[in-house]
Amino acid sequence: QSKNDNGGNADQWNREHVWAKSHGGFGTATGPGTDIHHLRPEDVSVNSARGNKDFDNGGSQLGEAPGNYTDGDSFEPRDAVKGDVARMILYMAVRYEGNDSFADLEPNDQVNNGSAPKMGKLSVLKQWNEQDPPDAFEKRRNDVIFERFQHTRNPFVDHPEWVGAIW
Repeated sequence: QSKNDNGGNADQWNREHVWAKSHGGFGTATGPGTDIHHLRPEDVSVNSARGNKDFDNGGSQLGEAPGNYTDGDSFEPRDAVKGDVARMILYMAVRYEGNDSFADLEPNDQVNNGSAPKMGKLSVLKQWNEQDPPDAFEKRRNDVIFERFQHTRNPFVDHPEWVGAIW
């Protein structure tokens, strides 16, 4: 889709906060709300279907986005980005520890976290990290964020093995 085709209408794209804004109450203000390491362009309809659901396996396939699944309490992205999503969530957990006026973001092993600063499902995110290692696109994205914008790195893109060492 064209970069100019963003907005809120069907078949446009908008900004997805992979760590749902409501799971930490950070909105779109400075800090977690603008941290590029967990922002992605997403089809409006897919972003709406995901909403603020936690991540897990299963559900019904989205007709507009084959390979993505959702049910009443979780969302499963397509295989090619599962590891990317996991590393984004785990980055947010180590970056935002609650000591800088932002919520202490933590992964847990459940879904239906509501507005708690928690995101699940940790056991599934760990599996996705292993099943879908960082590819050239994800590594380049990490480099560009560091070099041109935020001057920070997602350590789990550089060292996916650290996920198992921490969790």
